[in-house]
Amino acid sequence: MLGILDMLWWLIYVAIFVTSLFGLVDAIRTPGQAFPAMDKQTKKLWVGLLAVATFVSFSAVFTSTRFLVFIALIAALIYLLDVRPAVRGIGRDQGPRGRW
Repeated sequence: MLGILDMLWWLIYVAIFVTSLFGLVDAIRTPGQAFPAMDKQTKKLWVGLLAVATFVSFSAVFTSTRFLVFIALIAALIYLLDVRPAVRGIGRDQGPRGRW
């Protein structure tokens, strides 16, 4: 039974890593002026926080820094649920057909 629990926790840590990596890539791709325009701090701050969160969650998959991974998850979720929806449409090309 211990092997199943270990595998479950490992999958949770991998999911947290993927979540924080997605947030990091999205923050890098978002224009810098979008963050202060929507009162969401700066791009450098969010990229830095998400880079640390990605590193911590990646290391939790392989080492014993597992208690820090939940702090990384909180940073990634704040970005994905609060900051990303606010800055998503600012400064990005919507494609040849507009928003559709």
